[in-house]
Amino acid sequence: MPDVRLASPQGKWILLTTVLGSSMALLDSTVVNVALPRIGRDLDADLAALQWTANAYMVTLAGLILLGGSLGDRYGRRKVFVVGVVWFAAASLLCGLAPNAGVLVAARALQGVGGALLTPGSLALIQASFHPDDRGRAVGLWSGFGGIGAAVGPFVGGWLVDGPGWRWVFLLNVPLALVCAPIAVRHVPESADGRKDHGRFDVLGAVLGALALALVTYALIEARSGSLLVAVTAVAGVGAGVAFVAVEKRRPDPMMPLGIFASRQFTAVNLVTLCVYAAFGGFFFLAALQLQVVVGWSALQAGTALLPTTALMLLFSARSGAMADRIGPRIPLTVGPLLCAAGMLLMLRVGPDASYLADVLPALLVLGTGMVALVAPLTATVLGSVDVVRAGLASGINNAAARAAGLIAVAALPLVAGMGEEAYLSPTAFDSAFGRAMVVCAGVLVMGSVVAFAAVRSLPPGCRRPECRTHGAVLSPPLEGERARGRLS
Repeated sequence: MPDVRLASPQGKWILLTTVLGSSMALLDSTVVNVALPRIGRDLDADLAALQWTANAYMVTLAGLILLGGSLGDRYGRRKVFVVGVVWFAAASLLCGLAPNAGVLVAARALQGVGGALLTPGSLALIQASFHPDDRGRAVGLWSGFGGIGAAVGPFVGGWLVDGPGWRWVFLLNVPLALVCAPIAVRHVPESADGRKDHGRFDVLGAVLGALALALVTYALIEARSGSLLVAVTAVAGVGAGVAFVAVEKRRPDPMMPLGIFASRQFTAVNLVTLCVYAAFGGFFFLAALQLQVVVGWSALQAGTALLPTTALMLLFSARSGAMADRIGPRIPLTVGPLLCAAGMLLMLRVGPDASYLADVLPALLVLGTGMVALVAPLTATVLGSVDVVRAGLASGINNAAARAAGLIAVAALPLVAGMGEEAYLSPTAFDSAFGRAMVVCAGVLVMGSVVAFAAVRSLPPGCRRPECRTHGAVLSPPLEGERARGRLS
């Protein structure tokens, strides 16, 4: 039985190190988009290289995050968390020193591996360390402080890009890791599952999943060339996806048990997740470019401009969750995506010489209101649609689905919107394509709303409720663990 009290010195150290660790990953997911235009100019990179800079990280993170949680359960949560922090920092150092776009993309993929180890590990450490009476409050503080980190990310990223340079967006993780890892080793108790009946790790499933994402992403990003290699890669990506499903169906200990999708509610809410987080991923990738390339703002101005969405989620996500508990998830999951779609259509007004107060802020406020309405009910529906003992697994699958949807959107949206390889260097060309992209994102959100209205129903009484009531990340829903055993998956 975990017995660390939150008010104790050790409890405060545990909270600090888990917040620092999760903030590294959250900061990285929000600050990089702001730095992309400067990275492209400094490294003489085309739009495809910028897409890979964002997506290489997401490919390995989405493909390995379920496996990362299982590694902590088996070999020790603190050990795997510390390895993830050190790995993430080393990859960040390589990103900061990258001499060209190819090295940067490879380093970003390595960053994703570290993120897959530390992201689930930070929550697992809290649930495995704190006394049950303090665990809910500890999770709430961890989630809230992590959300603040996500909120300040674009501001910090913009300041670094305009000041010391974009490389410090990555180098900032090194001093954070130098503080985080020693505190974890000294103050965080080690914990593991302790069961004797562990099966074999589903390494093949994890590799096939990540490979399918990587190949499909490559085919979408490089599709403009129309080469035979792109066609072969696309077919191989689909083949890897089919092989992944076959492996997961036959393995006794699959990373993603397909039986969990027997729940119609769980399947439906994951379809909603794919729609909304595809739109969010595409929006935040392109909006940071639009504000700098077309509107002409600095990186700091662009990063600061995007803060309202995260601020609204931090302030009102807990209230949204409480409201959804009273009225059920169907209305919030139907109305929320429609509000987000309206916000993205309002972004069509953001062009050259746009006004922040008249053009940008109204769009972001409507978008943020929609995100507030849907994120907390989405998480509650994921948890409430499966047995309590599978809640951590369900949350992990939903989180991975959201990240996969985002990376596919970043790969596909510029292609669908007709962006050329040098589009981000031409304000006129980029502005025109950005408008088409926002219409596509709005359409995808409407699809998510329709799915929610048609398939999402009220949750059964007494089902599992989220512990992460406050949430600030915009590119993925909050992770939840299994309270009974402190396990993620």
